Order: sequence, then structure tokens, then C-alpha cells
Amino acid sequence: MALRVLLLTGWLLLGVGAAVAHWFGPGVDGRKLDRVALHVASAEQAVAAEDYATAVEAFDQALKALPDGRAAEARKLRLEKAKAQMLAQQLTEAHGDLRALVDEMAADPAADPKVLADARSAQANSQYYTTWLMRLEGLSRDEWEPEIEAARQSYRLLAEQADRRGDGAAAAKHREDLESAVRLARMELSELQGLNLPKQCKGCCSCKGRKPSVAKGPPKKNDVRSAGGAPPLDDSGH
Repeated sequence: MALRVLLLTGWLLLGVGAAVAHWFGPGVDGRKLDRVALHVASAEQAVAAEDYATAVEAFDQALKALPDGRAAEARKLRLEKAKAQMLAQQLTEAHGDLRALVDEMAADPAADPKVLADARSAQANSQYYTTWLMRLEGLSRDEWEPEIEAARQSYRLLAEQADRRGDGAAAAKHREDLESAVRLARMELSELQGLNLPKQCKGCCSCKGRKPSVAKGPPKKNDVRSAGGAPPLDDSGH
């Protein structure tokens, strides 16, 4: 009888130990990761529904729930959040967040090169649209040119890297983006004003999302960025 009681007590203690480990030990990270997965799923659903503001909030909640010491996962979430921010009319916030993310990853030899390339591309896109807004707001070339020059350098670097790894499709896309950045820098302001304001720029500047005064002449197509460019140009987001 004593042996049976001892064995039963041992099994009970094992159960308690497992519960303690789950709630106060390694299991804590498991529960946190479960919450992260739920937030990410919500964010993905919001993106699919084009509810980008909700997606930003969900990605932010996922970042807050992520256990410490998971830099790689955090960087991926920060990148996806910034992409959603650009589509949620939060270009200024995305621009700053992407700069910090790219600088951090570029200084880390252990950073995932694919994530870094994706972050560079997103940052270049944010610099492209920031240049668009700065020009519409009448800032001088000395003020907006550093932004578009940084975007051009990033697109060129990304194209070269894609060539080295044999990714012809990615290289072609980045070269199209590079050409678009060059066109934006060379375009006359009157031509730029004749284009529909990009979705990513609406609500981000003093024009409050309204189309600026249109230059005289027939309507122009939204051809500053190529079809392969990352964020869309037209009002419909396509």
C-alpha cells in the first residue's frame, strides 16, 4: 500500500511539474507564440480584405506578444507591418520604421539576406512615394533629391544582387523600379500634378488625399511607375 501511495504521489508531482513548466517555464513561450500566430492570421485576413489599418494593429499586437530573443521573427513582423502601414495611409511611419529596420539588419552579419532584400525594396518604395509627396508640396530639389537618390541606389543594388543569384524575374522588376525612380526625378512638376495621387500617399500631406491641380491638356496615364512596381499608383490601388 505504501508503495502504491508513493507511486501515485510521484505521478501527481509529475503532473504538477508539467503544469508549472507550461505556465512558468518553456511553455510560456509556447502560449505567446500561439497568440502571435492568431494575431498574424488576423493581420493576413485584414490585408486580404484591404483593411490595412486593422492589419497594422494586428501586426503590432503580434510584435508585442512575441517572446524575447526572437529577432528574426520580429524583423519579419516589422517588415509586414510597415508594408501595411504604407497601404493604410501611414507612409511617414512606414518610412521611419523601414529605415530603422534596414539599418539594423545591414549591420547584422546574421541577418536573413532574403528579409533584408525585401526590407530594402520596401524602403525604396517608401522613399519613392515620399519623394512624390515632397514634390507635390513644393519642396526644393535639395530637399527631395536625397530621397529619390537613395531609392535609386537601393533598386540598383537589389537588381545586382538578383543577377548574382540568378533570379532574372526579380532583377527585371528592380530595374523597372529603378527606371521609374529616374523618371520621377526628371519629371516636370506640371506632369506630376497631372497624375492621380497614389493610394499610399493619400492623407499623408497637406493635400489630404485630394488630387492636385491638373495640368492643361488630355488626361495622362499613371505611367510613372511600371506595372511591376511594388505599391500601385492609381486610386483604386491596382
